[in-house]
Amino acid sequence: MKKFIKGILIGALLLTSSMAQDIEVFTTNNRDKKITTKSIEEAFKEAGFFISANRDMNTPFQKQFKQSDFEVYNLFTFYDKDLVLKLAKKYPNIGLFTPMSMSIYTKKGDHTISVASLSTSAMQTILQIPNQEPLLNELHAKVISTLKKAMPQGKFIPLNNHPLPPKGERITSYTMEMDNEEWEDELEDFKMGFEGELAPNGFVIAGHNNLGDEFEENNMTLFDFYEVYSICKLPVIYTIAKSHPEAGAFAPCSLYLAKPKDKPEMTVAFPSVYNWLSSMGIKDKNDTTILEDAQKRMQKILLGLTE
Repeated sequence: MKKFIKGILIGALLLTSSMAQDIEVFTTNNRDKKITTKSIEEAFKEAGFFISANRDMNTPFQKQFKQSDFEVYNLFTFYDKDLVLKLAKKYPNIGLFTPMSMSIYTKKGDHTISVASLSTSAMQTILQIPNQEPLLNELHAKVISTLKKAMPQGKFIPLNNHPLPPKGERITSYTMEMDNEEWEDELEDFKMGFEGELAPNGFVIAGHNNLGDEFEENNMTLFDFYEVYSICKLPVIYTIAKSHPEAGAFAPCSLYLAKPKDKPEMTVAFPSVYNWLSSMGIKDKNDTTILEDAQKRMQKILLGLTE
């Protein structure tokens, strides 16, 4: 009997695990429209998060494409300074999710407001770090408790996504040698070249965070520099959000530049679009094409600058 019960429990755990989703959507009724993108931002500020951006995308959707399926569509980026420092000491690639991204949205005709963010398991998979990392669990718990304060009647809703195996590496990463004495000039040259290539390839800078000062403990700097660009490509988020409004959990994309203290090498990395395709189970040819085009364009830019 004990073995039978144990078997049931194991089966239930496996079923729960298989049902786990990479993107979590928290939704509440908002017929009175009292909950807004601004009130959600204020809740995160009160919880101690640093807000990088709370960017209205619906207006540019309507301006560039003359149409939008949403009454509200914002891309919200944020991070917790204390937890990020602790994570950076263990996982230098934490810049892939610093800031973290969310989409806040209301579809036309709906009386709800929803917030989409990545699950802890998805972040662990992409960051390639051990399961059940306590610091990520702590961060996730803080995000959830903040959402519940911002949206008291909210609840998580299941998505109909059917995840697919990733078609490529989850992280796109490049390295470039740097002189320990002249890295400041080399960094400025790289950034000038990088920023100059974005617009011609359809990318925009949705935010920029200099985390070098954040990654400091007892007046000791962990990195000579650590900077994160939030990169967005409007046709990508517009196209994918039509069928997957939760895509804002990946957008804008965080691309980081980091050089550990006294190491003669810079790392440049960002989460690949293969995470979008995998987590949301995207099969549509047009959606796949527009995502893979963005991936190839960014790779070409970075390869040209780091060779």
